[in-house]
Amino acid sequence: MPDFLIESPHTKEECLKALDDTLALGEDVLGKFEYGCMTGDHTAYGIVQAADVDTAKRMVPESLRSKATISEVTRISADQIRQFHQAA
Repeated sequence: MPDFLIESPHTKEECLKALDDTLALGEDVLGKFEYGCMTGDHTAYGIVQAADVDTAKRMVPESLRSKATISEVTRISADQIRQFHQAA
C-alpha cells in the first residue's frame, strides 16, 4: 500500500474544532498525525498508508479537506534518485 504525506493546516481559531473533527474520525486517526500547534504552526502532519489519495483524504476532517495537501511519497535510496535523474 502506498504512503501519503498529509499536511492539513488550520487557523488558531479552528484548532479545537479541528481536534474535535479529527477525534470524530477515530482516536486511531488522531494518532497518525503530528501537530505544530504548540509552536504556532497550526498544521497536522502525517505519513499514512492508504489504498489511494482519496482514501488518504478521508483521514482529514471534511471541514479541512479543501486546505489539505496530500502527496504520495516513496522512500528511495541515493542511487535510485541518481538513476531516476539520469533516465529523464
